[in-house]
Amino acid sequence: MTNVKKFSRVLVANRGEIAVRVQQTLQAMGVTTIAVYSDPDATAPHVVMAGEAHPLPGQTAEDTYLNIEKLLAIARASRAEAVHPGYGFLSENPQFARACREAGIVFIGPTPESMEALGDKISSKEIATRAGVPTVPSSPTCDSVDAAANRFVAEFGFPLLVKAAAGGGGRGMRLVYQLEDLPPALASARREAAAAFGDGRVFLEKYIPRPRHVEIQLLADQWGHTVQLLERECSVQRRHQKIIEETPSPALTPELRDRLGAAAVAVARAAGYHNAGTAEFLLDPETGQFYFLEMNTRLQVEHPITESILGLDLVAWQLRIAAGEPLTLAQEDISGRGHAIECRIYAEDPYHGFIPSVGTLRRWRPPAGPGLRLDSGVTQGQEIGPHYDPLLAKLIAWGPDRETSRRRMDQALSQFAVLGVVTNIPFLREVLRHPHFVAGDYDTTFLETTPAVLRPNIPEETRQLAAALAAWSAAVANPGTQASTGRLGTTPDSPWRSAGPRRLP
Repeated sequence: MTNVKKFSRVLVANRGEIAVRVQQTLQAMGVTTIAVYSDPDATAPHVVMAGEAHPLPGQTAEDTYLNIEKLLAIARASRAEAVHPGYGFLSENPQFARACREAGIVFIGPTPESMEALGDKISSKEIATRAGVPTVPSSPTCDSVDAAANRFVAEFGFPLLVKAAAGGGGRGMRLVYQLEDLPPALASARREAAAAFGDGRVFLEKYIPRPRHVEIQLLADQWGHTVQLLERECSVQRRHQKIIEETPSPALTPELRDRLGAAAVAVARAAGYHNAGTAEFLLDPETGQFYFLEMNTRLQVEHPITESILGLDLVAWQLRIAAGEPLTLAQEDISGRGHAIECRIYAEDPYHGFIPSVGTLRRWRPPAGPGLRLDSGVTQGQEIGPHYDPLLAKLIAWGPDRETSRRRMDQALSQFAVLGVVTNIPFLREVLRHPHFVAGDYDTTFLETTPAVLRPNIPEETRQLAAALAAWSAAVANPGTQASTGRLGTTPDSPWRSAGPRRLP
């Protein structure tokens, strides 16, 4: 194995909780970590913990974490031997991976060629089909209601999905119920896809009603060895973005789990894929039929729940594979222990359209205890601005069985103290306690079919306490205002807000 390298300096080209999480593993492996930061992130935790940190002047993602030229200049100046992209930003950008390779810097991820093949939803479906894996029926790319689109509509009818060929996260996706709505849906999806991914190609896809979204974690080395690391259930979503994930999936039988895992491995091998990746599937829970959806050519946000049940460090394996080491994991030895649930803690208001919340974290006191893990990129006193994704942290609860992990998560969320921004914590608790979730009987339409979880359920005494805290905070911050003279109630500029709804009576 003459191609095995030893990394001593690695640039982490990201921010927030994933930059913290990656650095934790790298530093434990004896690697010097190099952080980058935009102007708003100058004192962020991922910067403070780094072996060294370099500025990316600017505020917007385009000027900073998406600027390939700036990142490569820092990588060269800091003598980084490799770059870990995290997730989001440039993690699935083949141009960045190729630029790293041309600069003699190892990109900790797949090759740009396999990233291009699998990052494009159309070509990835072609790869899956060649591997004998079923895919959701779809059309060629279309800019308008052309002959190909008409043939697709004639065969599969409505409703259907308009989807972006590149990217993910629900951007460039539209659900269409009738023919007259198709032209504007195509136009708006193209605009959104072009703005988000620099690629305005869209296509039509058959709509699968009430599916479950199940994904398979993969590891593949550069020597032809590929293993699947079981599944994650990701069906609780808002705007096609995941909120709560769990493993094992309540929907899978052992036989179906094996079939999904084999399908994921077949796709990865057909693409010549190596490093960590995730194959995503739609599952019809009634028939057991599944369809390959796409391949995420990076580490997933929800990777900690896989680590929790398997006792593995996926970031460590990413580094080892990128260094040329062979996988020492045998498929027959992969066996999960217990159950894990992850909740994404966002600075957003779920009771008013999930709008992002900005402000200063006046109080940040996460829960702690047996079976709990927190991946966080913020600290008390930090300013939460409008420039980046509002994800604050991920809370993971492990238990010997599903009900234990669910109860442990609910209890932990009840102890999660956040003031200064609105968070989705009360909403997450409503989902966890809903009878359908408790029974494991849910799908990707969960929020649409259970609207009660989108209505605040806060006791009157909690409302009164939140109002009193807001008034007291305003009095401290602004002596002499109405609030300081004894009139209790929220003020428009109050810097303290509860983790519940923004508007209090």
